[in-house]
Formats: sequence, C-alpha cells, structure tokens
Amino acid sequence: MSLAAASGAVKAAAAVAGLALLTMGGASGAKAANLLELNFWLSGPNYSGVVPACEDQQALDLIASRFAETERMYWSSALAITGFEKVREIAFRPWGPEYQPRRFCRGTVFTNDARKRAIYYSIIEDGGFIGASWGVDWCVVGLDRSYAYAPSCKMAGP
Repeated sequence: MSLAAASGAVKAAAAVAGLALLTMGGASGAKAANLLELNFWLSGPNYSGVVPACEDQQALDLIASRFAETERMYWSSALAITGFEKVREIAFRPWGPEYQPRRFCRGTVFTNDARKRAIYYSIIEDGGFIGASWGVDWCVVGLDRSYAYAPSCKMAGP
C-alpha cells in the first residue's frame, strides 16, 4: 500500500468516526434525539376502520372467485361456491383499535357438488393487492386441504 493510499484510508476512517460521534451526540448522558434519529417520516398506521360488512356482495364474490381459482390451480378440482346463506359477523377489531382492522364473519356456503359447508372469513383493511384496498381471508370447513387453519378452520377466527 502506498503512502498516499494509506493517508486516504486514514482520512476516510477519521471522517466516519467523526460522523458517528456527531450522530451519537457524544457519550455523555441522555439527550434529545438529533435530526438523524427522529423518525419523522414514520407516522405509524393510519387505519380508518372502514371495511365492508359481512354481507357485502363484493366481498362474497371475491371469496367465491378466489376459492374457484384456488381449487382449479392447486387441487385440479372444478369445485366452486354457488351461494352463501346465514352470513353474520362474529367480531370486529377484537384486538383493539391499534391493530389492523378486521371484520370476522361466518356463514354457510353451497358448492357445486350439492353440499353445504361452513365458512369462516375475515375482511381486512389494506389487505388487498399491495395494501391498496381491503382484502379477504377465508376457510371452508372440510376443504382446508393444506391445514392452514386447522382444526376445522378454527384458526380463521378471532
């Protein structure tokens, strides 16, 4: 290593150490946060709590279309939801206002294999594509083939 390169490395190390001391504010006592320590750009979650009702037709249609897509793509099945009944809310924001708003619902679905099954689902604020809108998460009892919400969709509830 040449003398010029060594001198440059020493100057760079001194600059980094000086910047570190500047941002830490020295090692003495407790002080207020400096400009670099203020997280002024992090405002925290700003949820409105506005999510569709359990009976909202858009939410039910979204569940039915995604259910059919999942059955077709992952299970090579033509199973589809043909109707909903006895849809009701179980809970809304059960963990408090500081958590992401969710409306938990349950109901009965009719499938094209002429069977009735229970369904548990939640409508989630900012749960859609890249958080641009609300989304849904659902489980049909008896058709949770990956056991994601086992046992019997219990984990899909609040």
